[in-house]
Amino acid sequence: MPDISERTKIFSESVIRRMTRVANEAGAVNLSQGFPDFDPPRELSAALSVVALKGPHQYAVTWGALNFREALARKHSHFSGLDIDPQAHIVVTCGSTEAMMAALMSVTNPGDKVIVFSPFYENYGADAILTGAVPIYVPLVPPAFDFDRKALRAAFEQRPKALVLCNPGNPTGKVFSRAELLEIAALAEEFDTWVVTDEVYEHIVYPPFKHTYFASLPGMFERTITCSSLSKTYSITGWRLGYIIAPSRAIEAARKVHDFLTVGAAAPLQEAAVAALLFPDKYYEDLLALYQRKKDLFLGLLDAAGLKYTTPQGAYYVMVDISEFKAESDVEFCEWMARAVGVAAVPGSSFFKEDIRHLIRFHFAKKEETLREAGKRLLKLRELAALRPKKI
Repeated sequence: MPDISERTKIFSESVIRRMTRVANEAGAVNLSQGFPDFDPPRELSAALSVVALKGPHQYAVTWGALNFREALARKHSHFSGLDIDPQAHIVVTCGSTEAMMAALMSVTNPGDKVIVFSPFYENYGADAILTGAVPIYVPLVPPAFDFDRKALRAAFEQRPKALVLCNPGNPTGKVFSRAELLEIAALAEEFDTWVVTDEVYEHIVYPPFKHTYFASLPGMFERTITCSSLSKTYSITGWRLGYIIAPSRAIEAARKVHDFLTVGAAAPLQEAAVAALLFPDKYYEDLLALYQRKKDLFLGLLDAAGLKYTTPQGAYYVMVDISEFKAESDVEFCEWMARAVGVAAVPGSSFFKEDIRHLIRFHFAKKEETLREAGKRLLKLRELAALRPKKI
């Protein structure tokens, strides 16, 4: 029988999505895959109900319906300070997952090198491999998840074609400071490198930290490809509406790649989502306040359970240290915890290139009652862990 491709042997299935399946099988509180268990804004649901009856129900323009791109351009220009042209600077994609793949395929050739900070959202390494690029991993050192300046320069000296930057960070919750971003920008300019950003958590940044759009830094718009989506900002992860914002020469390439990857994002969902893109600033202020409350609640629950963690600066994830449990495998620990304790997390090793097995990731994009139930169950973690077999 013919063999499968070599590239598919280099990476595994998504550990995040697998932990959701484990959670479902075990009846665990799913704090692994980062999606809310609450509804999107009512205005958005109402708009969708209207579209369900009136349409559109056929293909939109391949790179995005014009009214969606116009609303997105206004919204992004408002928050970033950039002058975004809906005709020249935007491609609408099937989620930020496709946006990242299309971006990397648009600017890299097989054999090109791509810098990826580690830990990283698990898709980035796979994306680089699928495009034929070679990842260069630069560690973000826990618990603060800062990068070493010499290590980053050494990576740039290998002449990468692109750097992938997730800010605010998944899984770390790190928000890169303006000073850190300026260092990255200077290296990108010096070594003539694209910066491909993932900024899906742009509106979930906890004071005193602030989000800086990388493309808004001096001279960076022309070498930045911004990938994002509506999923996290409007609690519609299942709608799969993402986008690329970039200079026109990159957009021309991304449109071609996107066209043959997926043809286009769902036309009815784009039509309905225009309502969200027109929300006033107060919506984003309320969104941040909502997640601030959830963060404070969940970190308090972790404190009550006696667990050590790194306080997130943005996004809705928290990295928890499980060193005290002396688990040989964080993967098996998470599977055991889902079944025995009833709370599902993601093993940290799925995010790290380095051999890191003492960290796991929870998310807190859940109703308060869901988080409280998880906290109640975690109170029994230490007691149940003491009874588990030596090899989990």
